[in-house]
Amino acid sequence: MARQQPPPWVHAAVLFCLLSLSGAIEIPMDLSQPPTITKQSVKDHIVDPRDNILIECEAKGNPAPSFHWTRNSKFFNIAKDPRVSMRRRSGTLVIDFRSGGRPEDYEGEYQCFARNKFGTALSNRIRLQVSKSPLWPKENLDPVVVQEGAPLTLQCNPPPGLPSPVIFWMSSSMEPITQDKRVSQGHNGDLYFSNVMLQDTQTDYSCNARFHFTHTIQQKNAFTLRVLTTRGVAERTPSFMYPQGTASSQMVLRGMDLLLECIASGVPTPDIAWYKKGGDLPSDKAKFENFNKALRITNVSEEDSGEYFCLASNKMGSIRHTISVRVKAAPYWLDEPKNLILAPGEDGRLVCRANGNPKPTVQWMVNGEPLQSAPRNPNREVAGDTIIFRDTQISSRAVYQCNTSNEHGYLLANAFVSVLDVPPRMLSPRNQLIRVILYNRTRLDCPFFGSPIPTLRWFKNGQGSNLDGGNYHVYENGSLEIEMIRKEDQGIYTCVATNILGKAENQVRLEVKDPTRIFRMPEDQVAKRGTTVQLECRVKHDPSLKLTVAWLKDDEPLYIGNRMKKEDDSLTIFGVAERDQGSYTCIASTELDQDLAKAYLTVLADQATPTNRLAALPKGRPDRPRDLELTDLAERSVRLTWIPGDDNNSPITDYVVQFEEDQFQPGVWHDHSKFPGSVNSAVLQLSPYVNYQFRVIAINEVGSSHPSLPSERYRTSGAPPESNPADVKGEGTRKNNMEITWTPMNATSAFGPNLRYIVKWRRRETRETWNNVTVWGSRYVVGQTPVYVPYEIRVQAENDFGKGPEPNTVIGYSGEDYPRAAPTDVKIRVLNSTAISLQWNRVYPDTVQGQLREYRVRKPAARGEPESIVEMT
Repeated sequence: MARQQPPPWVHAAVLFCLLSLSGAIEIPMDLSQPPTITKQSVKDHIVDPRDNILIECEAKGNPAPSFHWTRNSKFFNIAKDPRVSMRRRSGTLVIDFRSGGRPEDYEGEYQCFARNKFGTALSNRIRLQVSKSPLWPKENLDPVVVQEGAPLTLQCNPPPGLPSPVIFWMSSSMEPITQDKRVSQGHNGDLYFSNVMLQDTQTDYSCNARFHFTHTIQQKNAFTLRVLTTRGVAERTPSFMYPQGTASSQMVLRGMDLLLECIASGVPTPDIAWYKKGGDLPSDKAKFENFNKALRITNVSEEDSGEYFCLASNKMGSIRHTISVRVKAAPYWLDEPKNLILAPGEDGRLVCRANGNPKPTVQWMVNGEPLQSAPRNPNREVAGDTIIFRDTQISSRAVYQCNTSNEHGYLLANAFVSVLDVPPRMLSPRNQLIRVILYNRTRLDCPFFGSPIPTLRWFKNGQGSNLDGGNYHVYENGSLEIEMIRKEDQGIYTCVATNILGKAENQVRLEVKDPTRIFRMPEDQVAKRGTTVQLECRVKHDPSLKLTVAWLKDDEPLYIGNRMKKEDDSLTIFGVAERDQGSYTCIASTELDQDLAKAYLTVLADQATPTNRLAALPKGRPDRPRDLELTDLAERSVRLTWIPGDDNNSPITDYVVQFEEDQFQPGVWHDHSKFPGSVNSAVLQLSPYVNYQFRVIAINEVGSSHPSLPSERYRTSGAPPESNPADVKGEGTRKNNMEITWTPMNATSAFGPNLRYIVKWRRRETRETWNNVTVWGSRYVVGQTPVYVPYEIRVQAENDFGKGPEPNTVIGYSGEDYPRAAPTDVKIRVLNSTAISLQWNRVYPDTVQGQLREYRVRKPAARGEPESIVEMT
């Protein structure tokens, strides 16, 4: 049995509430207001040439705005073109080609203007382009002749499309070309062979371009290969096929993806590793693609600039290519101007702050015209990115535009100044009832308006204290959020909006309901065909809410046939058949919440019923389980089901599930988990990036069965390591080194391919910068160290999906050397005829050159006696 999380739609309402909490206060539509653009086409608007062209522009305002357009910065006279029309009560342009015409004739830059008597709002400048999918030029391609083991590049050179086509390689018979570390497609569409093998002649190679808008695929004439074979292929050090040389540079815009690529030739095929000079790759944004030949860093920021290098290596040697990355930025908002609602005589300001690289320039406009061309307004002052309004009057109403731009793009924002005298008013229905589930987060809405903008306060049950702080939070738009609902939060909440012209209030009644919970969940069951099965689902819920219980089978609604009986607290299946096997989910729901629980029913074939005569037979070990099956495949779990073998007159008490993986210890079986003998289906928790194979052993009082035949293999998806190696030590093996060792991680803790260890060390006293090296084994020797010096050591696991957690720091020491000094001022005092007392000054610690273990006192040998040594610690 398993309790499940509710599906995503259960939380959708809560999420919507949280996203909208900080929204700005808007003017009700029955009040006069300047235009506001509510919908527009994207800046780069690419259209399908087979369809009519639609350029969107919607706006609201009171009075309703009128619309006009410019094309390439000139007035676009719609009335003169019979193909162009504007939708009713909208600014959206429709260009109709049903009666002919060329869509390409309408390409250009469009801008929409929405105007009423209080001002003019502008859309973005919309660049209209028609999608293009040009034909591939016909060409006759001679067979490509290449020596076995040599590198090869098959160029694609697709026709330039808009947008760029998706490139993929297939044979002329439309079979995909198998790609791997040796043969792969580059980002430019070319197909690269790190070294050609004779098997590459078994197919031909055709570059294909898929165009998005026309949904067409164009195929280039196929390349055929002729490989010249020799007796043995000479091994070669790596060399770069792309990019050329040892260094290159790349520019990327902030917020975009950075894609770095290194493709190398060599025999054997080189491995590619990626590094950043002076730092680590950003583990949360970096991922490796195309068999490690490409490094993608998503959502680039300025911190990602710097020098990256790829290292191509095989057993013959290694080479590197350095890529200098510069991060530029189109303008992005730091402080976007927002609508300004003022009362007569009030002061206010519009702020337009943006950043970018290069730093963007700011241009202010009013009602679509440059601000410097507008009539002078003594109540308005422009100070760079800020417009300050003092003692505003009704005549100050207008729509202001801020355009901030640099060579990489622009941002355009509209913000109106509206001057109104309006007492507070409530905008939602009065005396609403809100019902919520205990311990949930909830929100009470109180939309309001007034000018000057009213202050809003919340009260509970008529009490005088304002609700804000602790479990309560009031947002700018008037909503009251309660972090975690308790029973004592039930009651009547009053919101009061006040300004100098008056006040308005509204009430919300909050009822707190108990959550719906399944307290007796259905159990996994094994049943013989023809028997009766009952799946329990007992529910506790708030009695004031209507409860509905429904069942799913294999995550689909269950049809209740004449062999089934559904009651409030159970589901009964009579005459169980093979088709009844599967997962059953009980869903208990009210109008406010729900709970889920799942169980798995396994149906066994008929077996002969044992007789009393059989009970007298000798007991034996159980037969091996059979017919292992993997279902419910997930990233970190899988359900394993098996059919029990004969118990040989001794009930099966336990099942042991074992696993084998084929990377670290192929062929070695490990215990995974143990289950009661009544179970024949279980969910197994798995580690990432392990190619699992399972088997099951049955146990009774006599002994263990033979293992079952192995299941099919199942590889889990990879992830960064969640732990680091244990038993990290640093000890010197010579006087001028330190050997760092650790216990290597196994298959179930590697979590991904290419497991390696980042070893860092530095002198403890100096706090110098960390030295680091990447190691694939379980030891690393630091050379040229001072004698017996403490070091801070860290060892962090890393695979191709990322790094493990930050490792702990351990203290190690470099190697020891002989002490540089002996004790001084040795004094002897005779105690009696058989004893003396020795005293000396201890040596200074910096002369020990190691860990001081003992002092040795040598007693000269008397005649006929050996020399004696006394050790003192």
